[in-house]
Amino acid sequence: MTRQNRMSNFSFVFLALIIMACASWLWQAETRSPQLDYSQVRQLFIQEKVESFTIDTGSNLTLTLREERDGAKTLRYRLYDFQLFFDDLNGLVQEQYAKGVLTHYDYPPPETTNWLELLLPGLLVLVAVGLMGYLFLFRVQGGGMGPDRMAKFGTAHTRSLTEKDKKVTFDDVAGANEEKEELQEIVEFLKDPQKFIALGARIPKGVLLGGPPGTGKTLLAKAVAGEAGVGFLSISGSDFVELYVGVGASRVRDLFDQAKKTSPAIVFIDEIDAVGRQRGTGVGGGHDEREQTLNQLLVEMDGFAANEGVVVLAATNRADVLDPALLRPGRFDRQIYVGLPDIKGREDILKVHAKGKPLAEDADLRKLAQGTAGFTGADLENLVNEAALLAARRDQRFITMEDLKEAEIKVIAGPEKKSRIIPQHERELTAYHEAGHAVVMHALPNHDPVSQISIVPRGRAGGMTISLPEEDRSYLSKRYMEDQIVALLGGRAAEKLCLGDISTGASNDIQRASAIARKMIASYGMSEALGTVAFDSGHDEVFIGRTMSQGRSYSEAVAAQIDNEVKALIAASYDRCESILRQQREQLDTVAKYLLENETMERDAFLAVFGDDATSKE
Repeated sequence: MTRQNRMSNFSFVFLALIIMACASWLWQAETRSPQLDYSQVRQLFIQEKVESFTIDTGSNLTLTLREERDGAKTLRYRLYDFQLFFDDLNGLVQEQYAKGVLTHYDYPPPETTNWLELLLPGLLVLVAVGLMGYLFLFRVQGGGMGPDRMAKFGTAHTRSLTEKDKKVTFDDVAGANEEKEELQEIVEFLKDPQKFIALGARIPKGVLLGGPPGTGKTLLAKAVAGEAGVGFLSISGSDFVELYVGVGASRVRDLFDQAKKTSPAIVFIDEIDAVGRQRGTGVGGGHDEREQTLNQLLVEMDGFAANEGVVVLAATNRADVLDPALLRPGRFDRQIYVGLPDIKGREDILKVHAKGKPLAEDADLRKLAQGTAGFTGADLENLVNEAALLAARRDQRFITMEDLKEAEIKVIAGPEKKSRIIPQHERELTAYHEAGHAVVMHALPNHDPVSQISIVPRGRAGGMTISLPEEDRSYLSKRYMEDQIVALLGGRAAEKLCLGDISTGASNDIQRASAIARKMIASYGMSEALGTVAFDSGHDEVFIGRTMSQGRSYSEAVAAQIDNEVKALIAASYDRCESILRQQREQLDTVAKYLLENETMERDAFLAVFGDDATSKE
């Protein structure tokens, strides 16, 4: 909510309170009911039953009677007008006072007109109505559909670099050496464009940064701006999308106009997939507002208009849904994939985020990097921060390796829920479930080694078995994926083998195993019966307007064959899993008993069950 909207809402509330106060004041003034009628008051004076009376400045008449009336000697009445009372009864009052019938009377002093009291309610109402009318006209003309407001709609709401962001350089970006080399040319061109122009070279007009979320795409863009020291205009893809037709295209034009005025400059569009999705894929394939915005972006990047000295950087984690016209040379000449960092990259990232934080002597960032395969830069930053919070919570002066390892598990699985009360039979089931996973993993030749086993609930999981890879994998082999499926089924197989029952605790394991099996059969061509054929498109998400109108590229018979192959692969993996657990039943019981007693089992204690640290073979 903008400051303007907040002030407007506050004004409406203030006016409502004023109106309520005026209404309450008027209502109270009108609802003071008298205890007597005037005719009764007059009759009491005529019958000489009044001993004394007083009238205050508010025309409130208080009568003291000679005898009780309805159990009271004092009566009160609110006069409509004192002057009327005076003209009617003053002669009688003077006569009775002379006779001694009235012992005392008191008239109010001569009344002066209180203009403020008379005029204040009306003035407040007039002010309230005037302000409400003004605010209404302001919203209609200036704050809503007026021409001035509409002109503001077409202005791109860009953000410039803060003083802190201006200090970001390539030294602050770790784990992306090749990506930085690609972007270094952009920096050199912006610093010295004549060097390239003299050789007839054309600098790329646009660079698209793709990759998973959290890998540092936005940070790279800031580093380019910080290194080049040129103008930097940042805007989100969703900022172009508005309710009103034509606003998005107008904002694109304004964005590039602003960049040209500060040339050389960098235009950074974050989450460009919000506006750059493939055209003709909306519901009905219509020409909607988003497509108009995209068309204008295409024209600005490589049209008749000259954008010399303006380089467009864009970031997205859905490059597969972008329009092909946006990705062609002349618009986004370079597409840089910012992937997950390798072990060296993770170590460098940890060092960057550990700057300024007091690490203990036992804190080994190299070892920590080995166990964090698959972590993004954002995950590693969160890990170091969580470790610092844990150390502060324990009143430590340094961040120890124990804090870092605990933070690692917390990032992976969530915080421990030690306060949760778990029935004994559920603890036993969880212990055998996790022990089954661990024993099977240990026996598989191509599986990652077991790092930790726990039956302490974390997040939605009742327990967990953590296996950390010893090296990074760029590709997954068939044997490795088969071992993954077997390991996932270890929990269900252990439940049935040891307890004679199964539970819903293995539902996630079964889903993951089924997904891997289906990918192997339908996407990776790892089925001998079906051959080296990919039956899936590779898009996990339905792209409305494109995918819905297309049917499957294979027949029902092939679909049934795929289902049978997946089922057969899962069944064979389950049988293999059962065989491992039957052969190592003693170790399975030992691990489960240890978990029931200690709740958590570290790698050293787990390997001691098998006698050494060598991986058991089938």
